[in-house]
Amino acid sequence: MKRLLLTIFLLLPLTNLAAMPTAPTLAAKSYVLYDYTSNQILVNQNGDDRMAPASLTKLMTAYLAFDALAHDTLDIEQELTVPEAAVKAQSGGESRMLLSAGQTVAVSELLKGLIIQSGNDAAITLAINIAGSESGFVDLMNKEAKRLGMSQTHFANPSGLPDAQHYSTANDLARLATALIRDFPQHYSLFSERDYTYNNVTQANRNRLLWLDPHVDGLKTGHTETAGYCLVASAKRDNHRLISVMLGAASDNLRAIESQKLLNFGFQHFDVVRLYRKDQTVTQIRVWKGTEKYAELAFRQDLFLTIPKGSLPQLKATLEHRAPIIAPVVSGEKLAILKLAIGGKQYAEYPLQVSTAVPLANVFSRGWDTIRLLFE
Repeated sequence: MKRLLLTIFLLLPLTNLAAMPTAPTLAAKSYVLYDYTSNQILVNQNGDDRMAPASLTKLMTAYLAFDALAHDTLDIEQELTVPEAAVKAQSGGESRMLLSAGQTVAVSELLKGLIIQSGNDAAITLAINIAGSESGFVDLMNKEAKRLGMSQTHFANPSGLPDAQHYSTANDLARLATALIRDFPQHYSLFSERDYTYNNVTQANRNRLLWLDPHVDGLKTGHTETAGYCLVASAKRDNHRLISVMLGAASDNLRAIESQKLLNFGFQHFDVVRLYRKDQTVTQIRVWKGTEKYAELAFRQDLFLTIPKGSLPQLKATLEHRAPIIAPVVSGEKLAILKLAIGGKQYAEYPLQVSTAVPLANVFSRGWDTIRLLFE
């Protein structure tokens, strides 16, 4: 099977590309900068190294709680009973919502205690009420992690307490943060709240960036002796959203400073552009033995691309697909790859899908195309 190369000049002719932005070196064991808008990793420093996630674990606990609300197995105003397990094993150093065993608390309050106050007692109360037991909830956490593509993650508890079998990576946590923002936008504002008062006790959100940067609107901090100081943060400027993951910083102050540097780097050195709209026809390809001569190719979602500032005129695309294409062609079938290069260097590639099916033609038309193909 031969391959046909079709070149399309999307913008202006190719010129020499300035050097790619140099990512800052930050004081943390692992960190990544993920572009939520374009689904691209912009900075990756030890992003696949397994690390203790500490209270970043509660991002998954929140995800499953939101999922239970979406499937009506939980109601936002439902009163849940605080189990003994949620309070009996707490030490003085744990983050707590300050619950008491046997009391009833609304799900809405437990979610605030979980997300804003980072309460371990809130996490365990939600977990046991959703799944019947902590171990049952942990099973749900690991199943959901697998479904989301968090291949280097394993959970052992819903709160983030240290355990040899409790680990994740910066890249996996970026996937989880992305899923939270994408799947449950109606609950995302909880992550931007600066404090929460429960039982006459006010506790502040430990995410300092909520005070330092008006563009930051989430997500979560974590800390244990094993994990160090961790922060998953997200910021949005205009329609451009970035997610930073910082693991293993030496102090509370440092995780905020370094996360701010990472987010600033992304916004200052990269632009995001929309190349194609959802279902916009990108090109047509020849189809043989079908009811139509051509199949239209498109993207099922808007295609955004994040590129170094000033490099837009130097972007070139090539469309690559096998040839010949023989009917039937099914809608949604991936028949081509759009390859993008900047300065002659491959930058990204995306599969193109058929937007309108091309059924098999009648016997006469198929026979005629068979003869014509002999001369192609």
